Amino acid sequence: MRVHFEYGRTGLDADLPDNLQIRTLAYKSCEPLADPRSELEKVLSKPTGAPALRTLAQGKRDACILICDITRPVPNEMILRSVLESLEAAGIPRDKITILIATGLHRPNEGEELLEMVGSHIAENYRIENHHGQVLSEHTYLGQSPRGVPIWLDSRYVSADLKLSVGLIEPHLMAGFSGGRKLICPGIAALETVQVWHGPDLLEHPKADCGILDGNPVHEENTWIAKRAGCDFIVNVVIDAQRRPLKFVAGDMEQAFLEGVEFVRGVVTDTVSEPMDIVITSSAGYPLDTTFYQSVKGMAGALPIVKQGGTIILAASLTEGIGSHAFETLFREHQTLEGFVQRILDKNYFVMDQWQLEELAKVRRKAKVKMVSHGLNAETINSLFVESAASIEQALADSLAEYGPDARIAVIPKGPYVLAQLAS
Repeated sequence: MRVHFEYGRTGLDADLPDNLQIRTLAYKSCEPLADPRSELEKVLSKPTGAPALRTLAQGKRDACILICDITRPVPNEMILRSVLESLEAAGIPRDKITILIATGLHRPNEGEELLEMVGSHIAENYRIENHHGQVLSEHTYLGQSPRGVPIWLDSRYVSADLKLSVGLIEPHLMAGFSGGRKLICPGIAALETVQVWHGPDLLEHPKADCGILDGNPVHEENTWIAKRAGCDFIVNVVIDAQRRPLKFVAGDMEQAFLEGVEFVRGVVTDTVSEPMDIVITSSAGYPLDTTFYQSVKGMAGALPIVKQGGTIILAASLTEGIGSHAFETLFREHQTLEGFVQRILDKNYFVMDQWQLEELAKVRRKAKVKMVSHGLNAETINSLFVESAASIEQALADSLAEYGPDARIAVIPKGPYVLAQLAS
């Protein structure tokens, strides 16, 4: 049985024994939009819970459009062309439009990455700037959220007369689903905001998990924060396994987002009847698997279906290494994951990106992780609270030696883009 896993830009093939009972979890069959541009124009002119974009933009002096950074495969060029045409047709001058990359606390996207994200025409003809989450002076304070999160958001967005965001709706390991409000928090939030919103008080909540919105404090807080900042109009997309548009939603930040979530649930949810001994998965390939930091999402995506004491085998390219300097430091400073978790429960301790190690700790409480990667050497991978494996085939063979030839096995070739769950 040959399985093609999303890995880097090219993928990774694995030959798995034919005599094994292997359950494959994948997207449900769904036809991509035959004419995406036409469908996009329809939702811009007849959005959910809001006036048409051209109507909304009339009389506005300027506009700020938020877009995802390089870690989200959004068809930005297609969406932005239609949005920009609508804004200019409504009378907003081109030099009064700012496209702001909602990097959160990620690095800026420039040069070839920018061209890849928005295309040469938009890159050459419009003002495109990066959010800098660690520069507090570039943010405006808007008070506190109900759970005491200090709200510091990018001043370029806060001061804009017309506020828009363009994003992707997909499962998310903490906020339930990406898209909608998430472009604002954490997309254009300062570190001072994110460290509380991504703090253990919220992340250790049992409903701060993939596919959950109701009762999820991470979702509830950033929705409140986004409403406090204001968002006049969103355009979100749902894509298939080949990253082709399946559906566009547009309009009110909450109503259009929930419309998109309802659709995406039906496409990406797949189930198994019982917990698996072994789950073989990926980090969804480029651009989501370039760092170990991002790869944790692939591990977390497999967590609902792996048994207690089971094994997750993860393939990720890790072409850019471990992650930020702060994230790397966490591994050197802590001998055990549980020691790290106890330390972050102390309100006096904080290191940027600690939340992703906290998510890794959740994974490791339940399962072992064997990582297959050509981006980091075995010694480095073994220092990250996971185990290096030379190949998917070898990792599976080693796991079968532990669980036996009748082990229950699942594969998720698209990684965290699939919402893997146990059948109720």
